[in-house]
Amino acid sequence: MKSLWNILLATTLCLLLPLHMSASPASDDQPSARYSNGHTCVACVAVVSVIEQLAQVHNSTVEASMERLCSYLPEKLFLKTTCYLVIRMFGPDLIKLLSTDMNADVVCHTLEFCKQDPGQPLCHLYPLPKEPWKFTLEKARQILKKSPTLKHTRSSPDVCSLPFLAKICQRIKSTIENSVPFKDGDSDKYSIFPTLRGYHWRGRDCNDSNKMAYPGRRPDNWDIHEDSNCNGIWGVDPKDGIPYEKKFCEGSQPRGIILLGDSAGAHFRISPEWITASQMSLPVPEEISLPEPDVPPSWAYSRAVRVSPHLKRQPHRLHPPHADLPCRGQSQLLKESGLLEESVPLRNFWCLWFFCTIPLTPNSYGELIIRCPNLRKEGSLLKSFINLPIALTNELDWPQLSGATGFLDSISGIKENSIYLRLWKRNHCNHRDYQNISRNGASSQNLERFLETLSRNQLLDHPAIVIYAMIGNDVCKGKVDPVAAMTTPEKLYSSIMQTLKHLNSHLPNGSHVVLYGLPDGTFLWDNLHNRYYPLGQLNKDVTYAHFYSFLNCLQVSPCHSWMSSNKTLRTLTSERAKQLSNTLKKIATSQKFTNFDLFYMDLDFQEVVDEWRKRGGQPWQLIEPVDGFHPNEKDVLTCLR
Repeated sequence: MKSLWNILLATTLCLLLPLHMSASPASDDQPSARYSNGHTCVACVAVVSVIEQLAQVHNSTVEASMERLCSYLPEKLFLKTTCYLVIRMFGPDLIKLLSTDMNADVVCHTLEFCKQDPGQPLCHLYPLPKEPWKFTLEKARQILKKSPTLKHTRSSPDVCSLPFLAKICQRIKSTIENSVPFKDGDSDKYSIFPTLRGYHWRGRDCNDSNKMAYPGRRPDNWDIHEDSNCNGIWGVDPKDGIPYEKKFCEGSQPRGIILLGDSAGAHFRISPEWITASQMSLPVPEEISLPEPDVPPSWAYSRAVRVSPHLKRQPHRLHPPHADLPCRGQSQLLKESGLLEESVPLRNFWCLWFFCTIPLTPNSYGELIIRCPNLRKEGSLLKSFINLPIALTNELDWPQLSGATGFLDSISGIKENSIYLRLWKRNHCNHRDYQNISRNGASSQNLERFLETLSRNQLLDHPAIVIYAMIGNDVCKGKVDPVAAMTTPEKLYSSIMQTLKHLNSHLPNGSHVVLYGLPDGTFLWDNLHNRYYPLGQLNKDVTYAHFYSFLNCLQVSPCHSWMSSNKTLRTLTSERAKQLSNTLKKIATSQKFTNFDLFYMDLDFQEVVDEWRKRGGQPWQLIEPVDGFHPNEKDVLTCLR
């Protein structure tokens, strides 16, 4: 049993560590033990709820529903393996408890993943049992009296305390805490790896063995011999001897986009399909899961294809003399060479996309990339957990879809592009010049901890547009008394001035900085509190009011002050948010800097709501359904419009 436990700890490292780090705030003012226990409790209640509801939806046993849940998970990050190990360890106890109609709250308190500390209130998501709580809990404990599992939940070691995992733990922690790529061969803060702070967060490196080649720099000798700024433009036109970089980009005033943000800027999202039993489904076969491209969607042309085994490697590159062929011609060329088989639908709904980079000249190359997008068939959800490994290694953030630096197609169906894609559309020389330096839990008070990871050289790089958007955590606290922990206007002024001085010493001349104000978060309670939470939709037993109360009780709420039934508290929070916004506005109108212009923009959420209503939408649709707090893609992209 001990060896099984060690295997479980090892295989869950990649799952638990990013999840724990993403959930944790960037500040040190939280009571760490209770905070950590709170997230463990939430996770347990969610998983047990899903198992129970899968049995209900499919009219099956608890054992069958556990097997079903594991079958839905992908193999990546050992998720499927870990699930089966967890079933082997905890399955017998779950079967005993759930078969006696114990709900998820009782199960998790019995297994001691949830705990009621002395003098603290009882935290529960679901309505309390009809019988007294102490009686119900004692009854459940008697059922598991001889269970060996409790010994492990009571004395489970820290994953990172294991000697053989300490080094990898430290590297992953450093990646998340310092907001730098986990895999970066030349230490230039850019990567060829998508997640773990790779090119989902910053433009993709085009030469990871040369630290002088990276997105956003001014071209080295007009990139006659190589692509030094990773925008795909290099070489010399043989017709007139003019370098392509000079011909296409000189005088075009390239600008990069840099976001200094929190979890909203990083686009924190937990997919509702992950906790909604009625929407779960089997994953796509692993053999057609290919790397995501970082190519803007307007370069795309699509058709259904069958994938050849040869394409399981890195995306195949076409070199001269065929590089000047159009995308369709290149596809035909690959087909004839055996790299791509005939065009046929896959199971009637799987669709792959072709991407061809431009310009296609005799001295550059075309690049065919295939990916499997997130599709729906007849309104039903497919491959519920297929993106879970990506999400976990991105700290449950989706910067590749964010409103500021997103470069992939929106999954919401809204046609508006991110700020980066708008800059790219205006000027293709801006290709890959984006940095999303956002962090879950970030605020004005802890930005300095990861501001140093901003990559801009005043002498070598193009100017940039920097957006400061810490829109919540200066007023959002998980504490019992959140008001006392809020940032004051005086502290905000001091920290912002420090940030701006840092930017002035790092940004090239001609840059711009935009300070975003804070929104009025009373919208959350007003529009969500009486709606059913995803875990409560099946049996109509949990509303967002219950969910908010559960998180507040555990002191793990992303924003106790707005996600509260206390109207006075919500009003005080909005008043403080307005004071902080006025402070930012005052700074923008009174301060001058040598290397950038300074602007202020209100974040008027009511305008977004009004625009969304004009499109026929409802206000609650603008919020992520699982956490009930973060703005979703619809919100951000509507705001950009």
